[in-house]
Amino acid sequence: MRRCLYILLVGLLSSCTGIVSHEGSLDWTLFRGNEQLSGYTRTALPENPTLQWSYQTKSRTVSSPVVLNGVTYWCDRKGKVYGVDLSGEQVFSYDLKTMVEATPMIRDSVLFIGTIEGQMVALSLTKQDVLWSHETFGQISASPNHMGFAGRDAIVFGSYDNYLYCIDQQDGELINQYESGYYLNGAVALTDKHVIFGGCDQWVRVINCVTGVQTDSLLLEAYIPCSPAIMGNDAYIGDYSGNIYELRVINGKITNYRMLLAATDEDGDNVSVPAIDDKSLYVFTGGRFLTAVDRKSGDVKWTQMLKGNVGDSSPVVCRDKVIACTKTGIVSIFSSQDGSLLWEYDAGEEIVGSPAIIKGHFFILTVRGMLLCFGS
Repeated sequence: MRRCLYILLVGLLSSCTGIVSHEGSLDWTLFRGNEQLSGYTRTALPENPTLQWSYQTKSRTVSSPVVLNGVTYWCDRKGKVYGVDLSGEQVFSYDLKTMVEATPMIRDSVLFIGTIEGQMVALSLTKQDVLWSHETFGQISASPNHMGFAGRDAIVFGSYDNYLYCIDQQDGELINQYESGYYLNGAVALTDKHVIFGGCDQWVRVINCVTGVQTDSLLLEAYIPCSPAIMGNDAYIGDYSGNIYELRVINGKITNYRMLLAATDEDGDNVSVPAIDDKSLYVFTGGRFLTAVDRKSGDVKWTQMLKGNVGDSSPVVCRDKVIACTKTGIVSIFSSQDGSLLWEYDAGEEIVGSPAIIKGHFFILTVRGMLLCFGS
């Protein structure tokens, strides 16, 4: 009985804080690992990782990998979906026959992915066929997110037609939508029944997905091409110039906010998502630095120079380690405590996606469509 209660409490805590609680899981089904996009997992990275295998498609992609039951999925820019198992064998293939830049999401053995033509597509991994598609009037560039409410499962995403969409997971029918001031480039992050996202009109918005009504908003100093990251009641988001903000959001209202990290002359072109643990924020700064900031005091704890510009990639925190990738193809693991370099690998190809972490392995996808699997 106590074990059941413990599991229930851990599950509830994880859903509120933005932590992936399944340490033994072979799943990483969502961009940044969870609905809060926190980029944090309790799953430990392998000790002294080595390259287990690589799978080369030679087809360009800007996607991050997602994983279900040990099978890694992604989509190339021409719309071909790949699935590669833990032995490095391709076990799934489907051609959407349309251009794709977005990272997929997997939910109930269905892969959800947005296209440049503005379709949100539900692709069954078991039937290997499209179940439905929902049309918007602008390209979809970011991963969708998932929300459950009132006995329904909903898919939430933004489009370049300026709308935030909340659609039914089962049939793709519209539940509600919200019109923002400009197109939506990043993924939305979930907090309770609300989502938070930034737009290219410089506004951070909080939307109640049950009603489709905006409950609060905040104007930043530059436009916001990237996604927020949430842990508990705190949301962190960067603008394009490199400023990083902390927002306290309670019941759909921004009760307090501050600029946690101000942009420097070297900052700018910021499109990455912060990663969070219980004490620190980890964010790329100046194009090629990984910086750890104390969430309580706002003080910089440490800064590490990376071997190349980071581009669109984002860091991930795995217990006491941080993993980061660069456009020059360098994959690095640092201590979250002091920033010391623990491990490094040169992929030899450009990386713009974020890592996926499961039990005993992590995956890196290059822009030329090479999937790298690392393990002990």
